Amino acid sequence: MRLPVTLPFLSGARHPTASAASPKPTSPLTLAWLGALWLGLLCNWPLWQRLHQLPELASPQGKLFLAAFAVMVTALLGMLLSLLAWRRCIKPVLLVLMLTAAPLAHFMGSYGIVMDGGMLTNLLQTDVNEARDLLGPRLLLSLLLLAGLPLIWMLGRPLTAAPFWRRAGLNLLAAALGLALALLAASLTFGDLVSTMRSHKSLRYMVNPLNALYAVGHGLHAQTGSPPGPLQPLGEDARWLQRPGKPPLLLLVVGETARSANFSLNGYARPTNPLLARQSDLLSFRDVSACGTSTAASLPCMFSPLGRDAFLAQKQPQENLLDMLQRAGLAVLWLDNQAGCKEVCNRVPTLFAETAAPGAAPLPEGLCRDGECLDGALLHGLDQRLAELDPARAAKGVVLVMHQMGSHGPAYYKRSPAELKPFQPECRSTALQQCPREQVVNGYDNTIAYTDRVLSGAIDWLRTRQHDYAPAMLYVSDHGESLGENNVYLHGMPYAMAPHEQTHVPAILWLPPETAAAQGVKPGCLAGRLDQPLTHDLLAHTVMGYSGVTSKLYRPEWDLLQPCRG
Repeated sequence: MRLPVTLPFLSGARHPTASAASPKPTSPLTLAWLGALWLGLLCNWPLWQRLHQLPELASPQGKLFLAAFAVMVTALLGMLLSLLAWRRCIKPVLLVLMLTAAPLAHFMGSYGIVMDGGMLTNLLQTDVNEARDLLGPRLLLSLLLLAGLPLIWMLGRPLTAAPFWRRAGLNLLAAALGLALALLAASLTFGDLVSTMRSHKSLRYMVNPLNALYAVGHGLHAQTGSPPGPLQPLGEDARWLQRPGKPPLLLLVVGETARSANFSLNGYARPTNPLLARQSDLLSFRDVSACGTSTAASLPCMFSPLGRDAFLAQKQPQENLLDMLQRAGLAVLWLDNQAGCKEVCNRVPTLFAETAAPGAAPLPEGLCRDGECLDGALLHGLDQRLAELDPARAAKGVVLVMHQMGSHGPAYYKRSPAELKPFQPECRSTALQQCPREQVVNGYDNTIAYTDRVLSGAIDWLRTRQHDYAPAMLYVSDHGESLGENNVYLHGMPYAMAPHEQTHVPAILWLPPETAAAQGVKPGCLAGRLDQPLTHDLLAHTVMGYSGVTSKLYRPEWDLLQPCRG
């Protein structure tokens, strides 16, 4: 006969052999409100710190608002937990909430991030290497202090039993009192509450762990509300328009976490782009806005020919630019040095930088280590990779996409080799807030300088292919990065409130005279358009126009080259 298995420390049941020295039983409702106090006051220390730093809250009235807001948050948590204050329920609920709130408090306090649906997606798509960079003693300390200590106390404490209707009545009464207390606190400082939330919208995503509960609920609703159907075809009319001369060869480099402000090509005071600055026929567009503030948001969007607004309005998964190029008969290859392509490259040939090309020499020692590669690995064996493409497709044109590791943080120091770090000293920790900001910027600028070397090397390789192709290179980063401005690090802020550093990205075009002539681009025309406002919408349509792919989806106003043709 199979015996039932119970977990007294989770259910709250008192063990029948417990001694008289055991802790005194606690009411589930008392435990719920103790948990609300712990979560609301201690696990929200990043929120209280942020509010305390606001200049408009420096007055006595501001301090009153801060106290009232703390009461409101704690009362709302108490209200929710009161509804769950049942003997076999409250401990598992608090266990989950505290194990959620403790790491969130660390990440919000350390990097200035907020928790919304987009950030939840980023966390769920984090691979092992990325997760390893985020681990550290401060995270373990946060887990120990904010989750470990209260859970040890809670799990060893028995809970009192009560008849069902009595427990239900007490729970409902406590929930009603919690709601009343929250409303009272809000009403006493309503004007300050409204103005503060309007002026600092990110605060609403910092209420821990309600922010995580909202993000999970929003994500579940999005998935269950309208289940995604089959992949929707896009650009089924895509056709290749034959042109005289050599076939186009476009090297499309997708940057990672590069912000426009730190490119010396765009006016940054430090020499982060010395090699590109010496390349002829190079154009750097200085005012480009990204689709999103994370790879998961930006990458599918920037490869959609629909444009950002129409793409975000779509509810069903769709094909993208790469499908259209392949349908038109061109050779397409995705070369990845990242944690994947967010399904953009699912239907085209895909290779990884860590795997040497067939027939090429082994990767030089030191390029790849611990499951990660420096971006220099992307340049290795390009001739062999090109030779492996379908000759019939390559005769029409080639689009080779390189997906960089780029400036992916917080381990900036890992993104450049030891011998190529011009800016010293650099932060050698993933706990960026523990480094002087100058060292954080040094580490980040070293990644930009290494990207400069990789892009310059890519251009040098393209020059060697000019006898067979009409080559060009387009580099666009997926999103930017915060480096401690206003105590915000990394990226992933909700787009509407994201700082300029996270939304403005570099876009660099290398177009030699022979290729420009084949494209019908007037000499000097593009150089006069470097400060025009642009968006990621440019990518798909510039690639289509350059590659000679026609479709009713093509928008000439989004093609970088089109205004200068003719």
